[in-house]
Amino acid sequence: MAEHKIKPSIPRNSLIWLLIAQVLVILPLLWHVPLWIIGLWLVCAAWRIQVFRMRMQFPKAIVKVAMMVSAAFAVYLSRGSLVGLDAGVALLLTAFVLKLVELRSKRDALVLIYLGFFTVVTSYLFDDSILAAGYSLLSVTALLAALVGLQQTVLTGRPGKTVTQAAAILLQAIPVALLLFLFFPRLDPLWVLPTPKDKGVTGISDHMSPGDIAELSQSSELVFRASFTGEIPTQNQLYWRALTLPYFDGRTWHMQNMTSDLLAPEWQAQGDMLEYSVIMQPSSRTWLYSLAVSQTDQKDIRLMNDFRLQHNTPIHRTYLYQARAWPEALAEPKLSPEKYRFYLQLPHKVNPQARAWAQQLRQRYPDDESLVRAVLRTFNQEEYFYTLKPPRLGKHSVDEFLFATQTGFCEHYSSAMTFVLRAAGIPARVVTGYQGGEVNRAENYVQVRQYDAHSWVEYWRLGFGWHRVDPTFQVAPERIEQGLQEALRGESLNTGLFSPLSYRHINWINQLRISWDTLNYTWQKNVLGYQAERQKNWLKGLLGEISWQRIGVGLVITIALLFALISLWLFKPWQTRLSETQRLLKQFERLLAKRQYKREPAEGLRAFQARIQADLSPPQRMALDAFVHSYEQNEYANVPVPAVQLKQQLQTLRHSLARR
Repeated sequence: MAEHKIKPSIPRNSLIWLLIAQVLVILPLLWHVPLWIIGLWLVCAAWRIQVFRMRMQFPKAIVKVAMMVSAAFAVYLSRGSLVGLDAGVALLLTAFVLKLVELRSKRDALVLIYLGFFTVVTSYLFDDSILAAGYSLLSVTALLAALVGLQQTVLTGRPGKTVTQAAAILLQAIPVALLLFLFFPRLDPLWVLPTPKDKGVTGISDHMSPGDIAELSQSSELVFRASFTGEIPTQNQLYWRALTLPYFDGRTWHMQNMTSDLLAPEWQAQGDMLEYSVIMQPSSRTWLYSLAVSQTDQKDIRLMNDFRLQHNTPIHRTYLYQARAWPEALAEPKLSPEKYRFYLQLPHKVNPQARAWAQQLRQRYPDDESLVRAVLRTFNQEEYFYTLKPPRLGKHSVDEFLFATQTGFCEHYSSAMTFVLRAAGIPARVVTGYQGGEVNRAENYVQVRQYDAHSWVEYWRLGFGWHRVDPTFQVAPERIEQGLQEALRGESLNTGLFSPLSYRHINWINQLRISWDTLNYTWQKNVLGYQAERQKNWLKGLLGEISWQRIGVGLVITIALLFALISLWLFKPWQTRLSETQRLLKQFERLLAKRQYKREPAEGLRAFQARIQADLSPPQRMALDAFVHSYEQNEYANVPVPAVQLKQQLQTLRHSLARR
């Protein structure tokens, strides 16, 4: 017999749910994999459906090899490699699709279903939001439905009942998943996956040129959320330090690795302390965001010599950390001669006008504080303007900005002021990070986006250490106190047509946006942020002194008890399962009991019939005798009587009793 005449061994019910599951698994990955995979799936799905309908044959070995090689080559062309996270996910999804055309046996279907579960997990590499997590449950349910339909149970041919059974299985697994989430050790991965190309990467880089932060300010991408113990500080106190850029090449400020970077900085805590925690989005960078001066007890974070917080490894996933800050701390009251000279470094033969102005300021203001105030006063009182679209600058960028264009963004002002202070003999440096943020009063946190990117100046005084000054505040104080939109006035942020941020002026849309952000914050804080250190602290508060051995034994016992309870709930051994005939007998007894004919516990059916029949009319006696006779034949004479017949006889008895 020809191969296409053989009846497929995959049940129709299971095949339907496999196709639905593939659609659900592929959809969230379409934004991250080549779009030709859609066409590949359509071809494979149509081929497999035609095989099921016995109108096509399964592909031959040579065809399958050709499809695999072609798909791998297509991945290479679209991703430029077969190695790496993006290419790996594309190859996995391609295998998940191609497996469909060789789906012959239940074993093949099981392989495809398990491959589907693994593919669902890869979607979390691109999006780990609460919405993505909720959607993945749909994919898992469809895969479970395919698994249930594969068993050829009474649900065969009933896709609706199949998915209901799959959803019930998923619900039964939730208590076990919750226990494992809370108590199973949160182990660090044995390897680190690179961040996907299209996953959020911070725009702050280790250098700053005019226009860099202006470009960032066009993006509404979320950078981090920060919550405080107590009141949230005012906007003009929220300077989130990322990097220090001390080296200037004439046009660009850079980080400069110094041998002293790894040494702990000298500082003294003074003033009020702020306690805060940050949930940071993946950035593929090691630097974190902190208020001045911050300290943390987490072992994977260290305070660098320039007072920035740095993680041991690049941040490739949502990361939560806690810190304490002392805004009034005395930061590095003494500088070594080497560092003193380094923070006065300037390239030769650039910006001569700025140098000359700095010398004039030094002659007029011998005191450093007075000189700094004079520079700030210049920005405040003369015709300087704040804009995202300043004119381009040439070789002497600081001169052109200070004495010609007088129009710029925060990096123009911080770069120019740092240059002038150094030229006047005052150690200074540029600091980049983020300023301010949108306050969410419902959960007492601040959310910071890319358009909050900012740069400012730190200058040094003997015995007083580093001080922060923000020349942008002198030109556009509303940028610091109220946010970027107020500072731009006529210029609008390019947040996108479909972004809720574009409709913040519509109250109900803005409230929905804030509520949704609150939900996402709770998800990131309590679920994604539940990492090893937090788990250890939580278990210690719950159980006191702990060891992973004790937790492991307790977890095994708890799961065993949970499975036992689920089994008892499912099988209910204390309940006797009645057959269809016995259920009809119960209905028969309830029917007669309503008419005051109650059967005694030890009374046989014939004795019961003889006791009550004197009170019945001839049609009623005939209906009673017919039901009793059929029941006895079925139960005791081993003569099967269809349940339908018993139901009809019971219905006849009910009607005859009603006519009494």
